[in-house]
Amino acid sequence: MNSRERVLTALNHKEPDRVPFDMGGTVATGIQAKAYRRLRQYLGLPEKEITIIDMLQQLALVDDDVMERLGSDVRNISPRSTASFKIELKDTPDGQYRYFYDEYQIGWRMPIDGGMYYDMFGHPISGEITPETVDAYKLPDPLDPARFAGLREASQKVLEQEKRALVIGNMSAGIFELLLWTRGFKDGYADWAGNPELSRKLLRKYMDLQLAYWEKMFEVMQGIPIDVVQMADDLAGQNGLLISPRSYRKQLKPFHKEMFDYIHSKSGAKIFFHSCGSIRTLIPDLIEIGVDILNPVQVNAANMDSAELKREYGKDICFWGGGVDTQMAFDENHTPAEVRADVRKRLADFMPGGGFIFSTVHNIQGNVPPENIMAMWDTIQEYGGY
Repeated sequence: MNSRERVLTALNHKEPDRVPFDMGGTVATGIQAKAYRRLRQYLGLPEKEITIIDMLQQLALVDDDVMERLGSDVRNISPRSTASFKIELKDTPDGQYRYFYDEYQIGWRMPIDGGMYYDMFGHPISGEITPETVDAYKLPDPLDPARFAGLREASQKVLEQEKRALVIGNMSAGIFELLLWTRGFKDGYADWAGNPELSRKLLRKYMDLQLAYWEKMFEVMQGIPIDVVQMADDLAGQNGLLISPRSYRKQLKPFHKEMFDYIHSKSGAKIFFHSCGSIRTLIPDLIEIGVDILNPVQVNAANMDSAELKREYGKDICFWGGGVDTQMAFDENHTPAEVRADVRKRLADFMPGGGFIFSTVHNIQGNVPPENIMAMWDTIQEYGGY
C-alpha cells in the first residue's frame, strides 16, 4: 500500500497493512520548532533553516527528508497569507515579550527568553458592544487570491508524486473559538450565558466568513480529490466541557451541522474535527452532524479512556491522535521506556478494525527529546502492523 491508500483504508474503518502515521499532516499533529531542530540533529540530517508554518504554535514545516525518514503518510495544504497583511513583530519596552496583531486584530505575545509559543493578550471587540459593533467589525477577506496561490499545484504533487493523503486546512480557528478570541473569554462567556442573541450574531458572522472561504477553496480545487478537510472548535478542557451540552446543542451545533453539511455536499472529503479535552459527552452529537474523524483524542482528560472510546464509538468515528499521552508520558520528564509502554497500549486499544491514524495527542512540544520521539516511532514500527 502507498501512504494515501493506507490512510483511506483506515478512514473507511478497514485494516490497512499497518497503522497510518502522521507527523506534520495538520496544525494539530505537528512538531514545535525547537523539538524539530533537535530531531533533525538526532537523525543526522543536514542542518537547515526551519520554516515556521504556524506562528502562534511555532510549528515547523516537516521537510521532505524527515517525512521520508519517518514514513509520514499525510501532507497538509493550507491557505497562504493574504497579500494585504503582513505580521509585524515588535518587542515590548521592557524587553520581556515579542508580540504582534493578527488579521482579526487579536494580540499575541511570547516571552523573548525561553518562550515556545504565543499567547493571547488583546481582544478587538471586548467590553460592552452592540449588534452594530458586530456589523462594523472588519474581518479579513476570505477570497483574496493570494490565499489560494499555488495550492492546486501543491495538492497535485501530494497526490500524484508523493502519493500521500491530502488534508486541506481551514483559514482560521473555529467559530466558537473566534467568538472567544475576539470578545475575550470573560465577555465571550458572559454573552453566551446572558446575551445569546449577540453570540449567535457573532457566530453567524464567522460562519459566513468560513463558508465563503470553503466555497472558493472547492472552486480552486475542482477535480482534485481532497481526502480530508480540517475543522476545529475547542469545546472541552481537561476535566469537562467548556459549555453545557444543552447550550452546545441549542446555540452552536446548528452552525456546525450547516458547515459540515456544506463540506460533504461539495466534496468527498472526510471531516477532521479538532477539539481538545474531555469531549466524550458530545461525541454522539458530532457523529450525528457528520464528523468523520476526532482529534486530538486527549486520552488523559476526564472520561477519555482510549479502550472505552474505541469500544463505544469506534464503528462510527475515526480516531486521529491519542497515539501517545503527551502530558503524562512524552516530555523530558519521561523515559523512552515509558514512551514505548504508552504507545503499545494506545496501539492495542485503537488499532483493531481500522479507524485509527497514529499521531500524538496534539503537537509535539518543544521540550520533547528526540530519544522519546524515536522511541514512539520505533514502537509503531514494531507493533503497528496488522
